[in-house]
Amino acid sequence: MSLTSNSASAKAKILTEALPYIQRFHGKTIVVKYGGNAMVDDKLKECFARDVVLLKLVGMNPVVVHGGGPQIDDLLKRVGKKGEFVQGMRVTDAETMDVVEMVLGGQVNKEIVNLINQHGGHAVGLTGKDGAFIRARKMMLRGPGDADELIDIGQVGEVEAIEPQIVETLFAGGFIPVIAPIGFGRKGESYNINADLVAGKVAEILRAEKLIVLTNTPGVLDKNGNLVTGLTARKVDELFADGTISGGMLPKISSALDAVKNGVNTCHIIDGRVEHALLLEILTNEGVGTLIRRR
Repeated sequence: MSLTSNSASAKAKILTEALPYIQRFHGKTIVVKYGGNAMVDDKLKECFARDVVLLKLVGMNPVVVHGGGPQIDDLLKRVGKKGEFVQGMRVTDAETMDVVEMVLGGQVNKEIVNLINQHGGHAVGLTGKDGAFIRARKMMLRGPGDADELIDIGQVGEVEAIEPQIVETLFAGGFIPVIAPIGFGRKGESYNINADLVAGKVAEILRAEKLIVLTNTPGVLDKNGNLVTGLTARKVDELFADGTISGGMLPKISSALDAVKNGVNTCHIIDGRVEHALLLEILTNEGVGTLIRRR
């Protein structure tokens, strides 16, 4: 079946539009935080896997850091527990930690690895415990309205240190790292770490060109529900101050802001409900979300 002249021209235009982006980002590291609907819808999962493989084949170095909130909630319900969140962070007692490790380090991580490999990639799954990759310390949250009040949310950690050598070794072998956000403490204890925070820190340590965060919204929205893009670090600070950014978006934007302030060139908060959102954001003139720059 032959293309018509018009359809052939349109398709060629799309393909050639990608060329300058492929040239610009060849050899660059792209850290992708994978979560939301893109992780549970079968069609979107396939699109994501194909996108990651294509980026690798055209010379970029994608790194996937994934969440798994819906899958964790599902297993918690089956064991008679209900997920609880404080300031966007999952409260994690010892029993919940066991579920988190089972779901993130086993079920979800291996499914993503398998999907990427089915589409021609060479993915390797790891948690922060593998190769002493992510050392963590206990996170304590500040209480509202009282700077001295601290809230204990259990085995929830924040990143203390990341050892980049394991990822660099995988890059050298042509592999795609797929990272589950589980860290270890100084005494070997397990910590559940928010995937957005891990993605941001991994992007910083690897000096990534881009940090891309897939969400269930079109991007960062203002108080009227309109998409905001072309943000600078200063503007993001203003959105925090006036309450525009809140709830589950807090850790996403916080990690993005820290990343761009600490060497990552740009961060993109994109709509993971759009098929091939990753390719559209990296390889076309028009993006599908919010771009955050250092300045």
